[in-house]
Amino acid sequence: MNRAAWNERTRVHVASKFYDLASFRAGASSLKPIELDQVGDVRGKTLLHLQCHFGQDTLSWARQGARVTGLDLSDEAIKAARGLAEELSLDARFVEANTYDAPAALGGETFDIVFTSYGVLGWLPDMGRWARAAAACLKPGGVLHLVEFHPVVWTFDDAFEHIAYAYDGQGEPIMTEQTGTYADRSAPVKLQEVGFNHGIGTVVTALLDAGLTLERLHEFDWSPYDIFPDMEEGPAGQFRMKKFGRRIPLVYALAARRRA
Repeated sequence: MNRAAWNERTRVHVASKFYDLASFRAGASSLKPIELDQVGDVRGKTLLHLQCHFGQDTLSWARQGARVTGLDLSDEAIKAARGLAEELSLDARFVEANTYDAPAALGGETFDIVFTSYGVLGWLPDMGRWARAAAACLKPGGVLHLVEFHPVVWTFDDAFEHIAYAYDGQGEPIMTEQTGTYADRSAPVKLQEVGFNHGIGTVVTALLDAGLTLERLHEFDWSPYDIFPDMEEGPAGQFRMKKFGRRIPLVYALAARRRA
């Protein structure tokens, strides 16, 4: 179900103003300050991007000098990513696979950096399996970088008026239907999908149980994306919901290292 939804999203997203492929083709980066500041210099490093969608961020890391591999569940997204890499003459490999299957799909290859960001964990029911898969893809001394929307956000209904869901659902599925996508609300697509809510404690504990060492955990009261209702910008590139201001976190970022 989720693969079908992301295939539909991909067809909309590659043509959307939100993803702005014209600017990307002209050399603009799709990466945001949160991940750029956290990950730092990637020149000459191997980087695996889990749940890479159609590859904009993956290819932006390639432009930063990393040797990149992107992995995603959606065959339409991987097809688009490969086409974009070829069109722009960027050296990148894209693999179609379930995130849990990444170690096997990559033949046991390991990387200096595993990166994943913004709206990724909510599609996965089991954080333990995710953390073990990510850890298995890291070289000794390698670092996982996660930048994700804060789980507080996903407790609200769509209008952000009421608490509708558990902060940590313990693997309980949330079945939803929607028209359009976050990148184009008016797109003529109707999507069915299943998601899962994971508290930060569950995510961090899963990483620790997988043998990683937590080095950074930071919460942000703003989002780099204007995707929630009634948002305002200020300072530049930092969006907050007017009704909440600085009172709730919207994004968190963590870094966890595999022992050398």
